Amino acid sequence: MTDQTIDLTNCDREPIHIPSLIQPHGVLLVLQYPTLEIVQVSSNTQKVVGRQPEELLGKPLSNLLDAKQIKLIQQCLAKDFESINPLNLSIKHLNKSIYFDGIVHRLDNIIIIELEQKKAKGKTDFFDFYQQVRGTITRIQKAPTLLEMCQIVVQEVRTITGFDRVMVYRFDQEGAGRVIAEDTNQETPYLDLHYPPSDIPKQARQLYTLNWLRLIPNANYQPVGLIPADNPLTNQPLDMSLSVLRSVSPIHLEYLQNMGVTASMSISLIQDQKLWGLIACHHSSPKYLSYNIRTVCEFIGQVMSVELVNKEASEDIEYKTQLKSLQTQFVEALSQAEYFLDGMVQLKSQLLNLVNATGAVICSGDQCIRVGKTPSEQEVHALLDWIKPQVYHNLFETRSLLLDYPLAESYKAIASGVLALEISKVHHNYILWFRPEVIQTVNWGGDPNKPVEVLSDGSFRMSPRKSFQLWQETVQGSALPWKPCEVEAVTELRSLVVGVVLRQADKLAAMNYELQRSNEELDSFAYVASHDLKEPLRGIHNYANFLMEDYAEVLDDDGIAKLQTLVKLTQRMEDLINSLLHFSRLGRAELIRQLVNLDELVPQIITTLTIARPQSEVEFRIPRSLNSIMCDRAQINELFSNLISNAIKYNDKPQKWVEIGLLEENEQRKVAPTSLTFYVRDNGIGIPQQHLEKIFQIFRRLHGRDEFGGGTGVGLTIARKIVERHGGRIWVESVPTQGSTFYFTLSTEANA
Repeated sequence: MTDQTIDLTNCDREPIHIPSLIQPHGVLLVLQYPTLEIVQVSSNTQKVVGRQPEELLGKPLSNLLDAKQIKLIQQCLAKDFESINPLNLSIKHLNKSIYFDGIVHRLDNIIIIELEQKKAKGKTDFFDFYQQVRGTITRIQKAPTLLEMCQIVVQEVRTITGFDRVMVYRFDQEGAGRVIAEDTNQETPYLDLHYPPSDIPKQARQLYTLNWLRLIPNANYQPVGLIPADNPLTNQPLDMSLSVLRSVSPIHLEYLQNMGVTASMSISLIQDQKLWGLIACHHSSPKYLSYNIRTVCEFIGQVMSVELVNKEASEDIEYKTQLKSLQTQFVEALSQAEYFLDGMVQLKSQLLNLVNATGAVICSGDQCIRVGKTPSEQEVHALLDWIKPQVYHNLFETRSLLLDYPLAESYKAIASGVLALEISKVHHNYILWFRPEVIQTVNWGGDPNKPVEVLSDGSFRMSPRKSFQLWQETVQGSALPWKPCEVEAVTELRSLVVGVVLRQADKLAAMNYELQRSNEELDSFAYVASHDLKEPLRGIHNYANFLMEDYAEVLDDDGIAKLQTLVKLTQRMEDLINSLLHFSRLGRAELIRQLVNLDELVPQIITTLTIARPQSEVEFRIPRSLNSIMCDRAQINELFSNLISNAIKYNDKPQKWVEIGLLEENEQRKVAPTSLTFYVRDNGIGIPQQHLEKIFQIFRRLHGRDEFGGGTGVGLTIARKIVERHGGRIWVESVPTQGSTFYFTLSTEANA
C-alpha cells in the first residue's frame, strides 16, 4: 500500500519545461556566450546536419556555420529575438547546401539555436506576408461580436494551415475550458464542449503565455535526447521554456493519441498578460508547417488578442448602459446622503439590479441591513468573517461558495454565488451580493475525471481519459457567473461610497475639533469663573458674620436668623464653586499613568471611609482579585471613593453591604474586548428608571439638600469624567428599594 496521494494536481507538478528532449523535426544547439562554443547538442545532428554530436561538442560554432552567418547571430544577441527570428541559415554537407530556419534565444550566458530544415533558400517577402494576412485582419476587425470574430478566425486559420479541425478554446475563472468556435471536416463536433482545468495544467498555461505558438507535427514521434543530458554551464537540466522544439509531456501525447489526433498546433490568446484561451488545431495524420506559415498564424492570434477587448466591450451593450444608469442614481443618492448606510438603504432595488443579484447585505460595523433573499444575520456575520482574509483588491467573488465554504450548504438555494465589496476594513464597511443556485447540465468532452492506473510496482499514475464523446454532468451548488461588467460596476461603486465616507470623516473631524475647542474654552471659563467668584463670595460671608457680631444688640431674632441663613447660603455656594473648580481642574490635569495594584488601593479606600463614618456598619465584599492596571492613581482613588461613599450613603437598610468586583473574562468580551469592567454594587435605596441617565449630570440631586448627608451632586459627574479620561465608560443598573450596580470600564491600553 502506498501513501502517495492521487489527484488532478499531479499534472500540475510535472516539470514540462526541462524534459532534456526535443521533437525530431529539428536540431538544438546550446552555446556558451560570448565564445559561441557548442556545449550541448541534440543527438540527431548526424541525421539533420550531417555531423555527429562528438564532432560539434566543445567546438566553436564556426565549425558549422560560415563567418557571415556567425556575424549575423552575434548582431542578434543585442536585439529582441522576437523581431529577428527566423534567421536564414545554411549548412554545407557533401558539397550541398541545406537551408534552415534558425530560431535563436538567450538565457543569461547560454545561447540556444534551433534549426528547422526548409525546402528553399531565402525568407518570405514582407509583401507576400501582408497579402496572406490582410483580408483576415480586416474580417477580424469588422466582426460585430466576439463569437463571430472567433468563427472567422477558425475558418481563416484552417484555410491557411489545412488542419482537419480548428477551434477557439476559452478558459473560465476556474481554469476549465470550453470550445466556443469550430471549423472542421470531422464527423464529431466539439463545439460547446467543456474540458476540465487538468487538461491544460498550470505550468502548461504558463508556457503558453511565454510562447505564442506551439507545433507538434507528429504525436507518435520518438523524442531526441540532449548530449550531455544536463547543461555543463549550470549542471542542471536545460530550461527549454522558450524552445520551439521542446519535447511534449508524455501525458499530453497520450491525450492526443486517445483523441485520434496525430498533429496539433496551438496559438495563445492573451488578454491583460493572462491566457484568455487558445486557437487549437488538430489533424488526424502527421502535418508539419513551415516557420513562415506558423508566423502568419501567430500574427492572427496576436491581432485577435488585441481585438478581444473591443469585442468583449461590445457584448451586453444594453445591459452595460443600464448599469451606467444605475451608477448615476447611486451618485445622486450618495452625494446627498449624510451617512453611508442612509444613501445605500434608499437604493435597495437598484443595489440588486446593479449586479443582477437576488439578495444583498450592507454591513457597517456590527449593523447589517439585508435586502431581498439572504442568509440570516448570524450566517452573514460568519460568512463575512470567512471572506475578509480572502479579499483581493477590495473584492471577493465566487459562483460556487459551497466548494470552499461547507457551512453554505444550508443556504445554497439562495446564496451559491457571492460577490463581496470591501469599502473600509477599518470601519468594517462591506456590501455582499447573493445569487441563487442554478442547476445546470454541462456537456463535457468525455468524463472529466481522470482515471487512476495502478502500475505493476504498486504505484499510481494519472492517465488521460480514453473517450472524448459527449459526457453530460448535472452541476449543483453553483450560480450564474458574475460578468466582468458587473464586477467593474461594483468597483466603481466603491469609489463613490469611499467618497461619501471620506466626506463624513472630514465632517466628523471638523466637529470633533470644534467640540474639543469648545470644551477647552468651557474648562477655562469654569476655572476662571469659579476662581474669581470665590473672592466676593468670601466677602459676603465675612460681612454677614461681622453684622451678627457688631450689631447683635441692635438686630432682633428675625434679623439674626436671616444673617445666619445668608452665611449658610454662602457656605453652600462655596462648596458648589469648589466642586466646579475641582471638576474643571480634573479635565485640565495631565494623567500620570503608573501600574496601580487595585487589591491594595481599594482596601485603603474602605479603611479611610470607615474611619470617616464610624457610626455606619457596612459589610464590604471583594469576591475576586481586582488586578493591577495602568492608570492615574489619584484619580482612580477618587473614582472608587466616590462610588463606594455613595453606596454607603444612599442605603437605609439595617444590614448594609457593598460589593466591589471585576467581571469574569467571558463577561468582559460582551462589554469591552480591550478593557476591564469593574462594578460597585449595593443593597441601598436604588434609583428609579427614569433618573438613570440624569444622575451623571453636574449638580443633579434626586433628594432634598439635607437628605442622606447632603452633597453638591457633582460626585458622579466627576466619576464619569475620570472613567472617560481613562478610555472607558460608566453606566448604572438599578432596582428601586433593592439596590444599584455601577459598572465602569478602564482601558487596558496604556495610550487610551
